[in-house]
Formats: sequence, structure tokens, C-alpha cells
Amino acid sequence: MRTTQRTSGDVLIVDLEGQLVAGTGDEELNRLINQLLGDGHSKIVLNMAGVRRMDSSGLAELVAGVQLAKRFDSAIHLVKPQGTVRTVLEITRILPALDVHDTEEEAVAALS
Repeated sequence: MRTTQRTSGDVLIVDLEGQLVAGTGDEELNRLINQLLGDGHSKIVLNMAGVRRMDSSGLAELVAGVQLAKRFDSAIHLVKPQGTVRTVLEITRILPALDVHDTEEEAVAALS
């Protein structure tokens, strides 16, 4: 999985590309979220538009990251989960428990 980071005001936007699957993307996501929270970022948007696939391990790390952020009085919002990624979030009934937005602008506004 590849990531790029940029900011919009005090919100950090992380573009994710690749797969959030066991053994690769899930571990990278865990490290990334821990690093961002450790660096003091409290408003994070994960742009999921480039994530092609997510399995149960990737889902578990995503949920764990969101919960960890809440414990640090921080927030992680998702934007643009598409295709099979959105399907996984819907089938597992996790989608309503997450802050998910259709556009980056909506996500940034929700965190500002």
C-alpha cells in the first residue's frame, strides 16, 4: 500500500492506494495511524478512493485505528470508500459506526 499526505488547514489528508489485506496493507495502516497520532495529528482524513481491496484484517486495523484515535481525543474520518471496500463496510455493518463522507470537502468541514 502506498500513501501520500497533504493538509487542508489543520486537517491531515492521507491518500491510500493499494490493498488493505493481511500481511501488507493492514500492517502498514497500523504503523501509519500510530505514527500520525504519535506525531500529534488529531484530525485525520483517510482518502479510500485508491483502495482496491480490503479483507477482514484490513477492516480490523481500520476499526482499531479509529478507536485508538478516539482514545487520544483525535478523529479519523473516511472519504470515498468504493467498490468492494464499501461493500465490505456495508456487509459487516461497520459503515454506520464510522465517519464516512462522499467528498474530501465534507470530511474536512466535519473535522474543522
